[in-house]
Amino acid sequence: MSLNKKSVDDFNAKGKRVLVRCDFNVPLKNGVITDETRIVAALPTINKLLNDGAKVILCSHLGKVKNGPNEGESLAPVAERLSEKLGKKVTFVADYNVTGADATAAVAAMNEGDVVLLQNTRFRGSEETKNGEAFSKELADLCDDYVCDAFGSSHRAHASVAGVTDVVRAKGGNCAVGYLMQKEINFLGNAVENPVRPFVAILGGAKVADKLNVINNLLEKCDTLIIGGGMAYTFLKAKGYEIGTSLCDDEKIDYCKEMMDKAEALGKKLLLPVDTVVTASFPDPIDAPIETEVFDSDKLPADKMGMDIGPKTQALYAEAVKTAKTVVWNGPMGVFENPILAKGTIAVAAALAETDATTIIGGGDSAAAVNQLGFADKMSHISTGGGASLEFLEGKELPGVAAADDLQ
Repeated sequence: MSLNKKSVDDFNAKGKRVLVRCDFNVPLKNGVITDETRIVAALPTINKLLNDGAKVILCSHLGKVKNGPNEGESLAPVAERLSEKLGKKVTFVADYNVTGADATAAVAAMNEGDVVLLQNTRFRGSEETKNGEAFSKELADLCDDYVCDAFGSSHRAHASVAGVTDVVRAKGGNCAVGYLMQKEINFLGNAVENPVRPFVAILGGAKVADKLNVINNLLEKCDTLIIGGGMAYTFLKAKGYEIGTSLCDDEKIDYCKEMMDKAEALGKKLLLPVDTVVTASFPDPIDAPIETEVFDSDKLPADKMGMDIGPKTQALYAEAVKTAKTVVWNGPMGVFENPILAKGTIAVAAALAETDATTIIGGGDSAAAVNQLGFADKMSHISTGGGASLEFLEGKELPGVAAADDLQ
């Protein structure tokens, strides 16, 4: 997959109808947006096109839409917030059909510098998610050019992400990426494909199964692979250690042995926790005060549960990060939602904040942790995609990236 893609800077949008696939999948509570990060992130691309004199048509999904179209998952609140942010009226097409007569009329009435927001693309059900040809064509009929700026959806071959590009391209239109997508490609894509070395990858989170291909791919690309979080205990068990009642993916023990052997054969460092913070049980609620003890990782009590990396491991991991030139981090080191069990994650975040390396946070829980713990502004890049980031790190081709025109 080429990572050299045509961007909004590479074509003239003046007077053109430009369909922009955004990620407006914002959290809503009683119809009110509780976090506008994704809306703010879309503004640079939208403003660039408006300044160029384009007619900007925006589309996005919101929520999972399992039971058909409903007002609770309408993009109406996004249109309202966007109007405030852009300082101009955003015309919202409330039609549940998304691309029906109302959308056609709204687009036909547009002048240069106008903005239209279509209804939630998922309201088209399987036509959106199964890359329906009819919906792809209807979206393409509304526009001259297409821009994908929704990295968080780029791993899905949906109509509004990938299907629409075939039709736009067939009629001579541009298929480009927006600034947000470009940034993700530059940081995440190039970190994995062409990293400045030493390249350190840090993987955490709960299950080995979620990161099988990521571990395998990164071992071939990085110089040091650091393992933390719940997935570390499967590795420790694969080493023959007692892990007590800690999380363990018994079906993946052989896989962990293979990966440790692979690291040795490739001459790569694979670092596992040398000490562990344990508790008698999982905190309930998750942020409740809880008593902890620290044990060396090869001496865990049979009746205790590993919850975080210990102080010796924190120091070991921080030291490994110090000499790095590129660091990619995906997944927390422990139950970071609990202040007592967040110390390992904080230690890693602090080490990344202090290094001169390019530091890339691979979306999902690690992005939430960095934001929650106050280290966001110290990172080079925090990915906006959870599943998309993981698939990028796995080395998979992302349909939304692949569908954009290559820069000649």
